[in-house]
Amino acid sequence: MKQIHSFGQSIWLDFIDRAIISSGNLKKLIDEDGIRGVTSNPAIFEKAITSSSDYDNDIRSLSDSDKTNEEIFFGLAIADIKNATDIFKGVFDESGGTDGFVSLEVSPFLALDTEGTAKQAAELWKAVDRKNVMIKIPGTKPGLEAIKQSIAKGININVTLLFGLPRYEEVTEAYISGLEEHLKAGYSIKHISSVASFFLSRIDVLVDPMLDEKGLGDLKGEIAIASAKKAYEIYKRVFSGPRWEKLAAQGAQPQRLLWASTSSKNPAFKDTKYVEALIGADTVDTVPLETIEAFRDHGIAANTLEDGLDKATEALDRLKKAGIDIDKITQQLEDEGIEKFNKPFEKLLQAIEDQKSKV
Repeated sequence: MKQIHSFGQSIWLDFIDRAIISSGNLKKLIDEDGIRGVTSNPAIFEKAITSSSDYDNDIRSLSDSDKTNEEIFFGLAIADIKNATDIFKGVFDESGGTDGFVSLEVSPFLALDTEGTAKQAAELWKAVDRKNVMIKIPGTKPGLEAIKQSIAKGININVTLLFGLPRYEEVTEAYISGLEEHLKAGYSIKHISSVASFFLSRIDVLVDPMLDEKGLGDLKGEIAIASAKKAYEIYKRVFSGPRWEKLAAQGAQPQRLLWASTSSKNPAFKDTKYVEALIGADTVDTVPLETIEAFRDHGIAANTLEDGLDKATEALDRLKKAGIDIDKITQQLEDEGIEKFNKPFEKLLQAIEDQKSKV
C-alpha cells in the first residue's frame, strides 16, 4: 500500500467506527500501510451504529434532551470524526495540509436541497472544528451551488456521488468559482482543500449487462476505468492555464480526483482491479478494509492512470455508437445513489429511535 503513495496517490480508508479508533487499528493503518485519510457515509455509520453496542450509552444520554434522532446521529458521528481527525493530524501536518482528512457527509435527505445542504455543511464544519475535516456534499445539480457557496466560505469539501464526466466538469467549475469568491472577499485560499469523488464499480454493474446485448462483451469491466481516465484528462486541463494559475499563485490547491466505489462487485474480476488500474499522481483512492487487505496480499503497484488513454476514448466511442447513452446511465446512477444513502440513513434513525425506547 505504501508503494502506491510513491506514485503520488493517497490511499484513504472507506470506513469508520468507534472500535477501529479506540483499538489503535486506525493508527496502525497509518503507520504500517501509509493510509492518509478516512471517508465515511450514511451507510458506513448505519453499519457502525447498528452492529455494535458502542454507541448505546451515548444514544441513551442524548435521548434525555429534546434532540431529534438526526441531531442525535450527528452528535455521535461528530465525536467519531473529531477523534479520527486527531489521529490524522500528524499526516495533515507532515503533508502540508494536503492529506490527513476525515470526511463527514451532510444528511442524504438534503441531496436535492441547495440551501439546506449549504446550511448544514457550515454547521458541521463549525461543530467538528478541525482543519483536517472535509464535509461531503453530493455532486447533484442542486449540490453544485452548495459546493460553490461552501468553498467560498473556506470550508473543505469532498464532493461525492459523481458518475458522469459532464457533471464532474461542473464540479470543478463550482470549486474554482468558490475559490475566486473567497479570494475576492479578501481571504487566503491556501488552506482550502477539496476532492471530487468519482464512483467506479457501480458504473460497470449497470453497463456490463448491456454490453453483451450489443456485442461489446470485450468491454466488460472497462467502462468505469475508461470514464475515470477521461475524468483525469479533464482534471489536467481544468487545473492548468491562466485562470487556474492565477489562483495557484495565491496558494490554491487543485481539487484532486478521488476514486470511490473501488471494491469489485463482479466475482469474475480481480478484487484489486479498480485500485490497480487508476494509480497516478495527485489523486486519492478510498478503499474499504477488505480491499486494503487484498492489495496488501496480492496487489500490484504501478503508475497506470495515464496508460491506455486512446483505448479509454475508443471504449466510450464504441459505447456511443452502439446506442448506449452513458450520460443517461450516470444520471440514473446518481438518482439511485441518493436512494442508496437515504435507505440506510432511515434505518439508522430508526435504530436510534429503538435504542431510545429501551431507556
